[in-house]
Amino acid sequence: MRAYYSLFKMRLLKGLQYKTAALAGVSTQFFWGFMYIMIYQAFYRSTSSPQPISLRQLIQVLWLQQSFLVFIMLWFRDRELIDHITSGSISYELCRPTDIYSFWYAKILAQRLSGAMLRCLPILLIAFLLPYPYNFSFPPSISSFVLFFIALTLGLVLIVAISMLIYISMFYTMSPTGSLLMFSVLGEFLSGLLIPVPLMPDFLRKIVYVFPFRYASDLPFRIYVGNIGFKEAIISIGVQILWISILIIGGKLWMNKALKRIIVQGG
Repeated sequence: MRAYYSLFKMRLLKGLQYKTAALAGVSTQFFWGFMYIMIYQAFYRSTSSPQPISLRQLIQVLWLQQSFLVFIMLWFRDRELIDHITSGSISYELCRPTDIYSFWYAKILAQRLSGAMLRCLPILLIAFLLPYPYNFSFPPSISSFVLFFIALTLGLVLIVAISMLIYISMFYTMSPTGSLLMFSVLGEFLSGLLIPVPLMPDFLRKIVYVFPFRYASDLPFRIYVGNIGFKEAIISIGVQILWISILIIGGKLWMNKALKRIIVQGG
């Protein structure tokens, strides 16, 4: 574990150095945040039917999505890992006396965490200072915040496990574009990033609840705003842990199977 912790720490410190890129990301995410708020504000004004999530709660969810975008986006890519797979330089990775799945997992986890640390605080701080109803606010209770923090942490672990499946699939496709496109398009829709899960039709919501994607983004953010109650939150966190176990165990088995078919040629 010491080797994986050292790699995690090293990659985390390295990621925290890219402050200019983080500043550009903050400005971009503010643009998208305001755009989404305007779209949903127009939607709520155009309908008189009661919605399963209020506009005020949805605005909080949108700010959380933009603040922790690096946590939840599936199109996040590590070009170094992709190059290892497609160029054959993975042979150097296999020479290390470490488990390659755990080694890559620690690296991706640190990259996502460092990116979110640089972006979330500036976005949330400025969003707090915005006029009502566009501003960000505290959760309705301390229990909501505690459950949010637990669900967000587990969501990060879950999304990295899903990301590992993307990289493993590249052993077979040898195409990062196809793997990333397939997972990102499907994952973003099923996670509620394109259409909020509460606003989906009932039949579509049932489908979304079957897959693990919503447990990385929709669940923690709706817990924060109080749209998901205490009992449902506890049950959903249990489902999160179950999905994490399934994806990590399945990912390791798939990785071991993929490594058996690798042939590296060169002189």
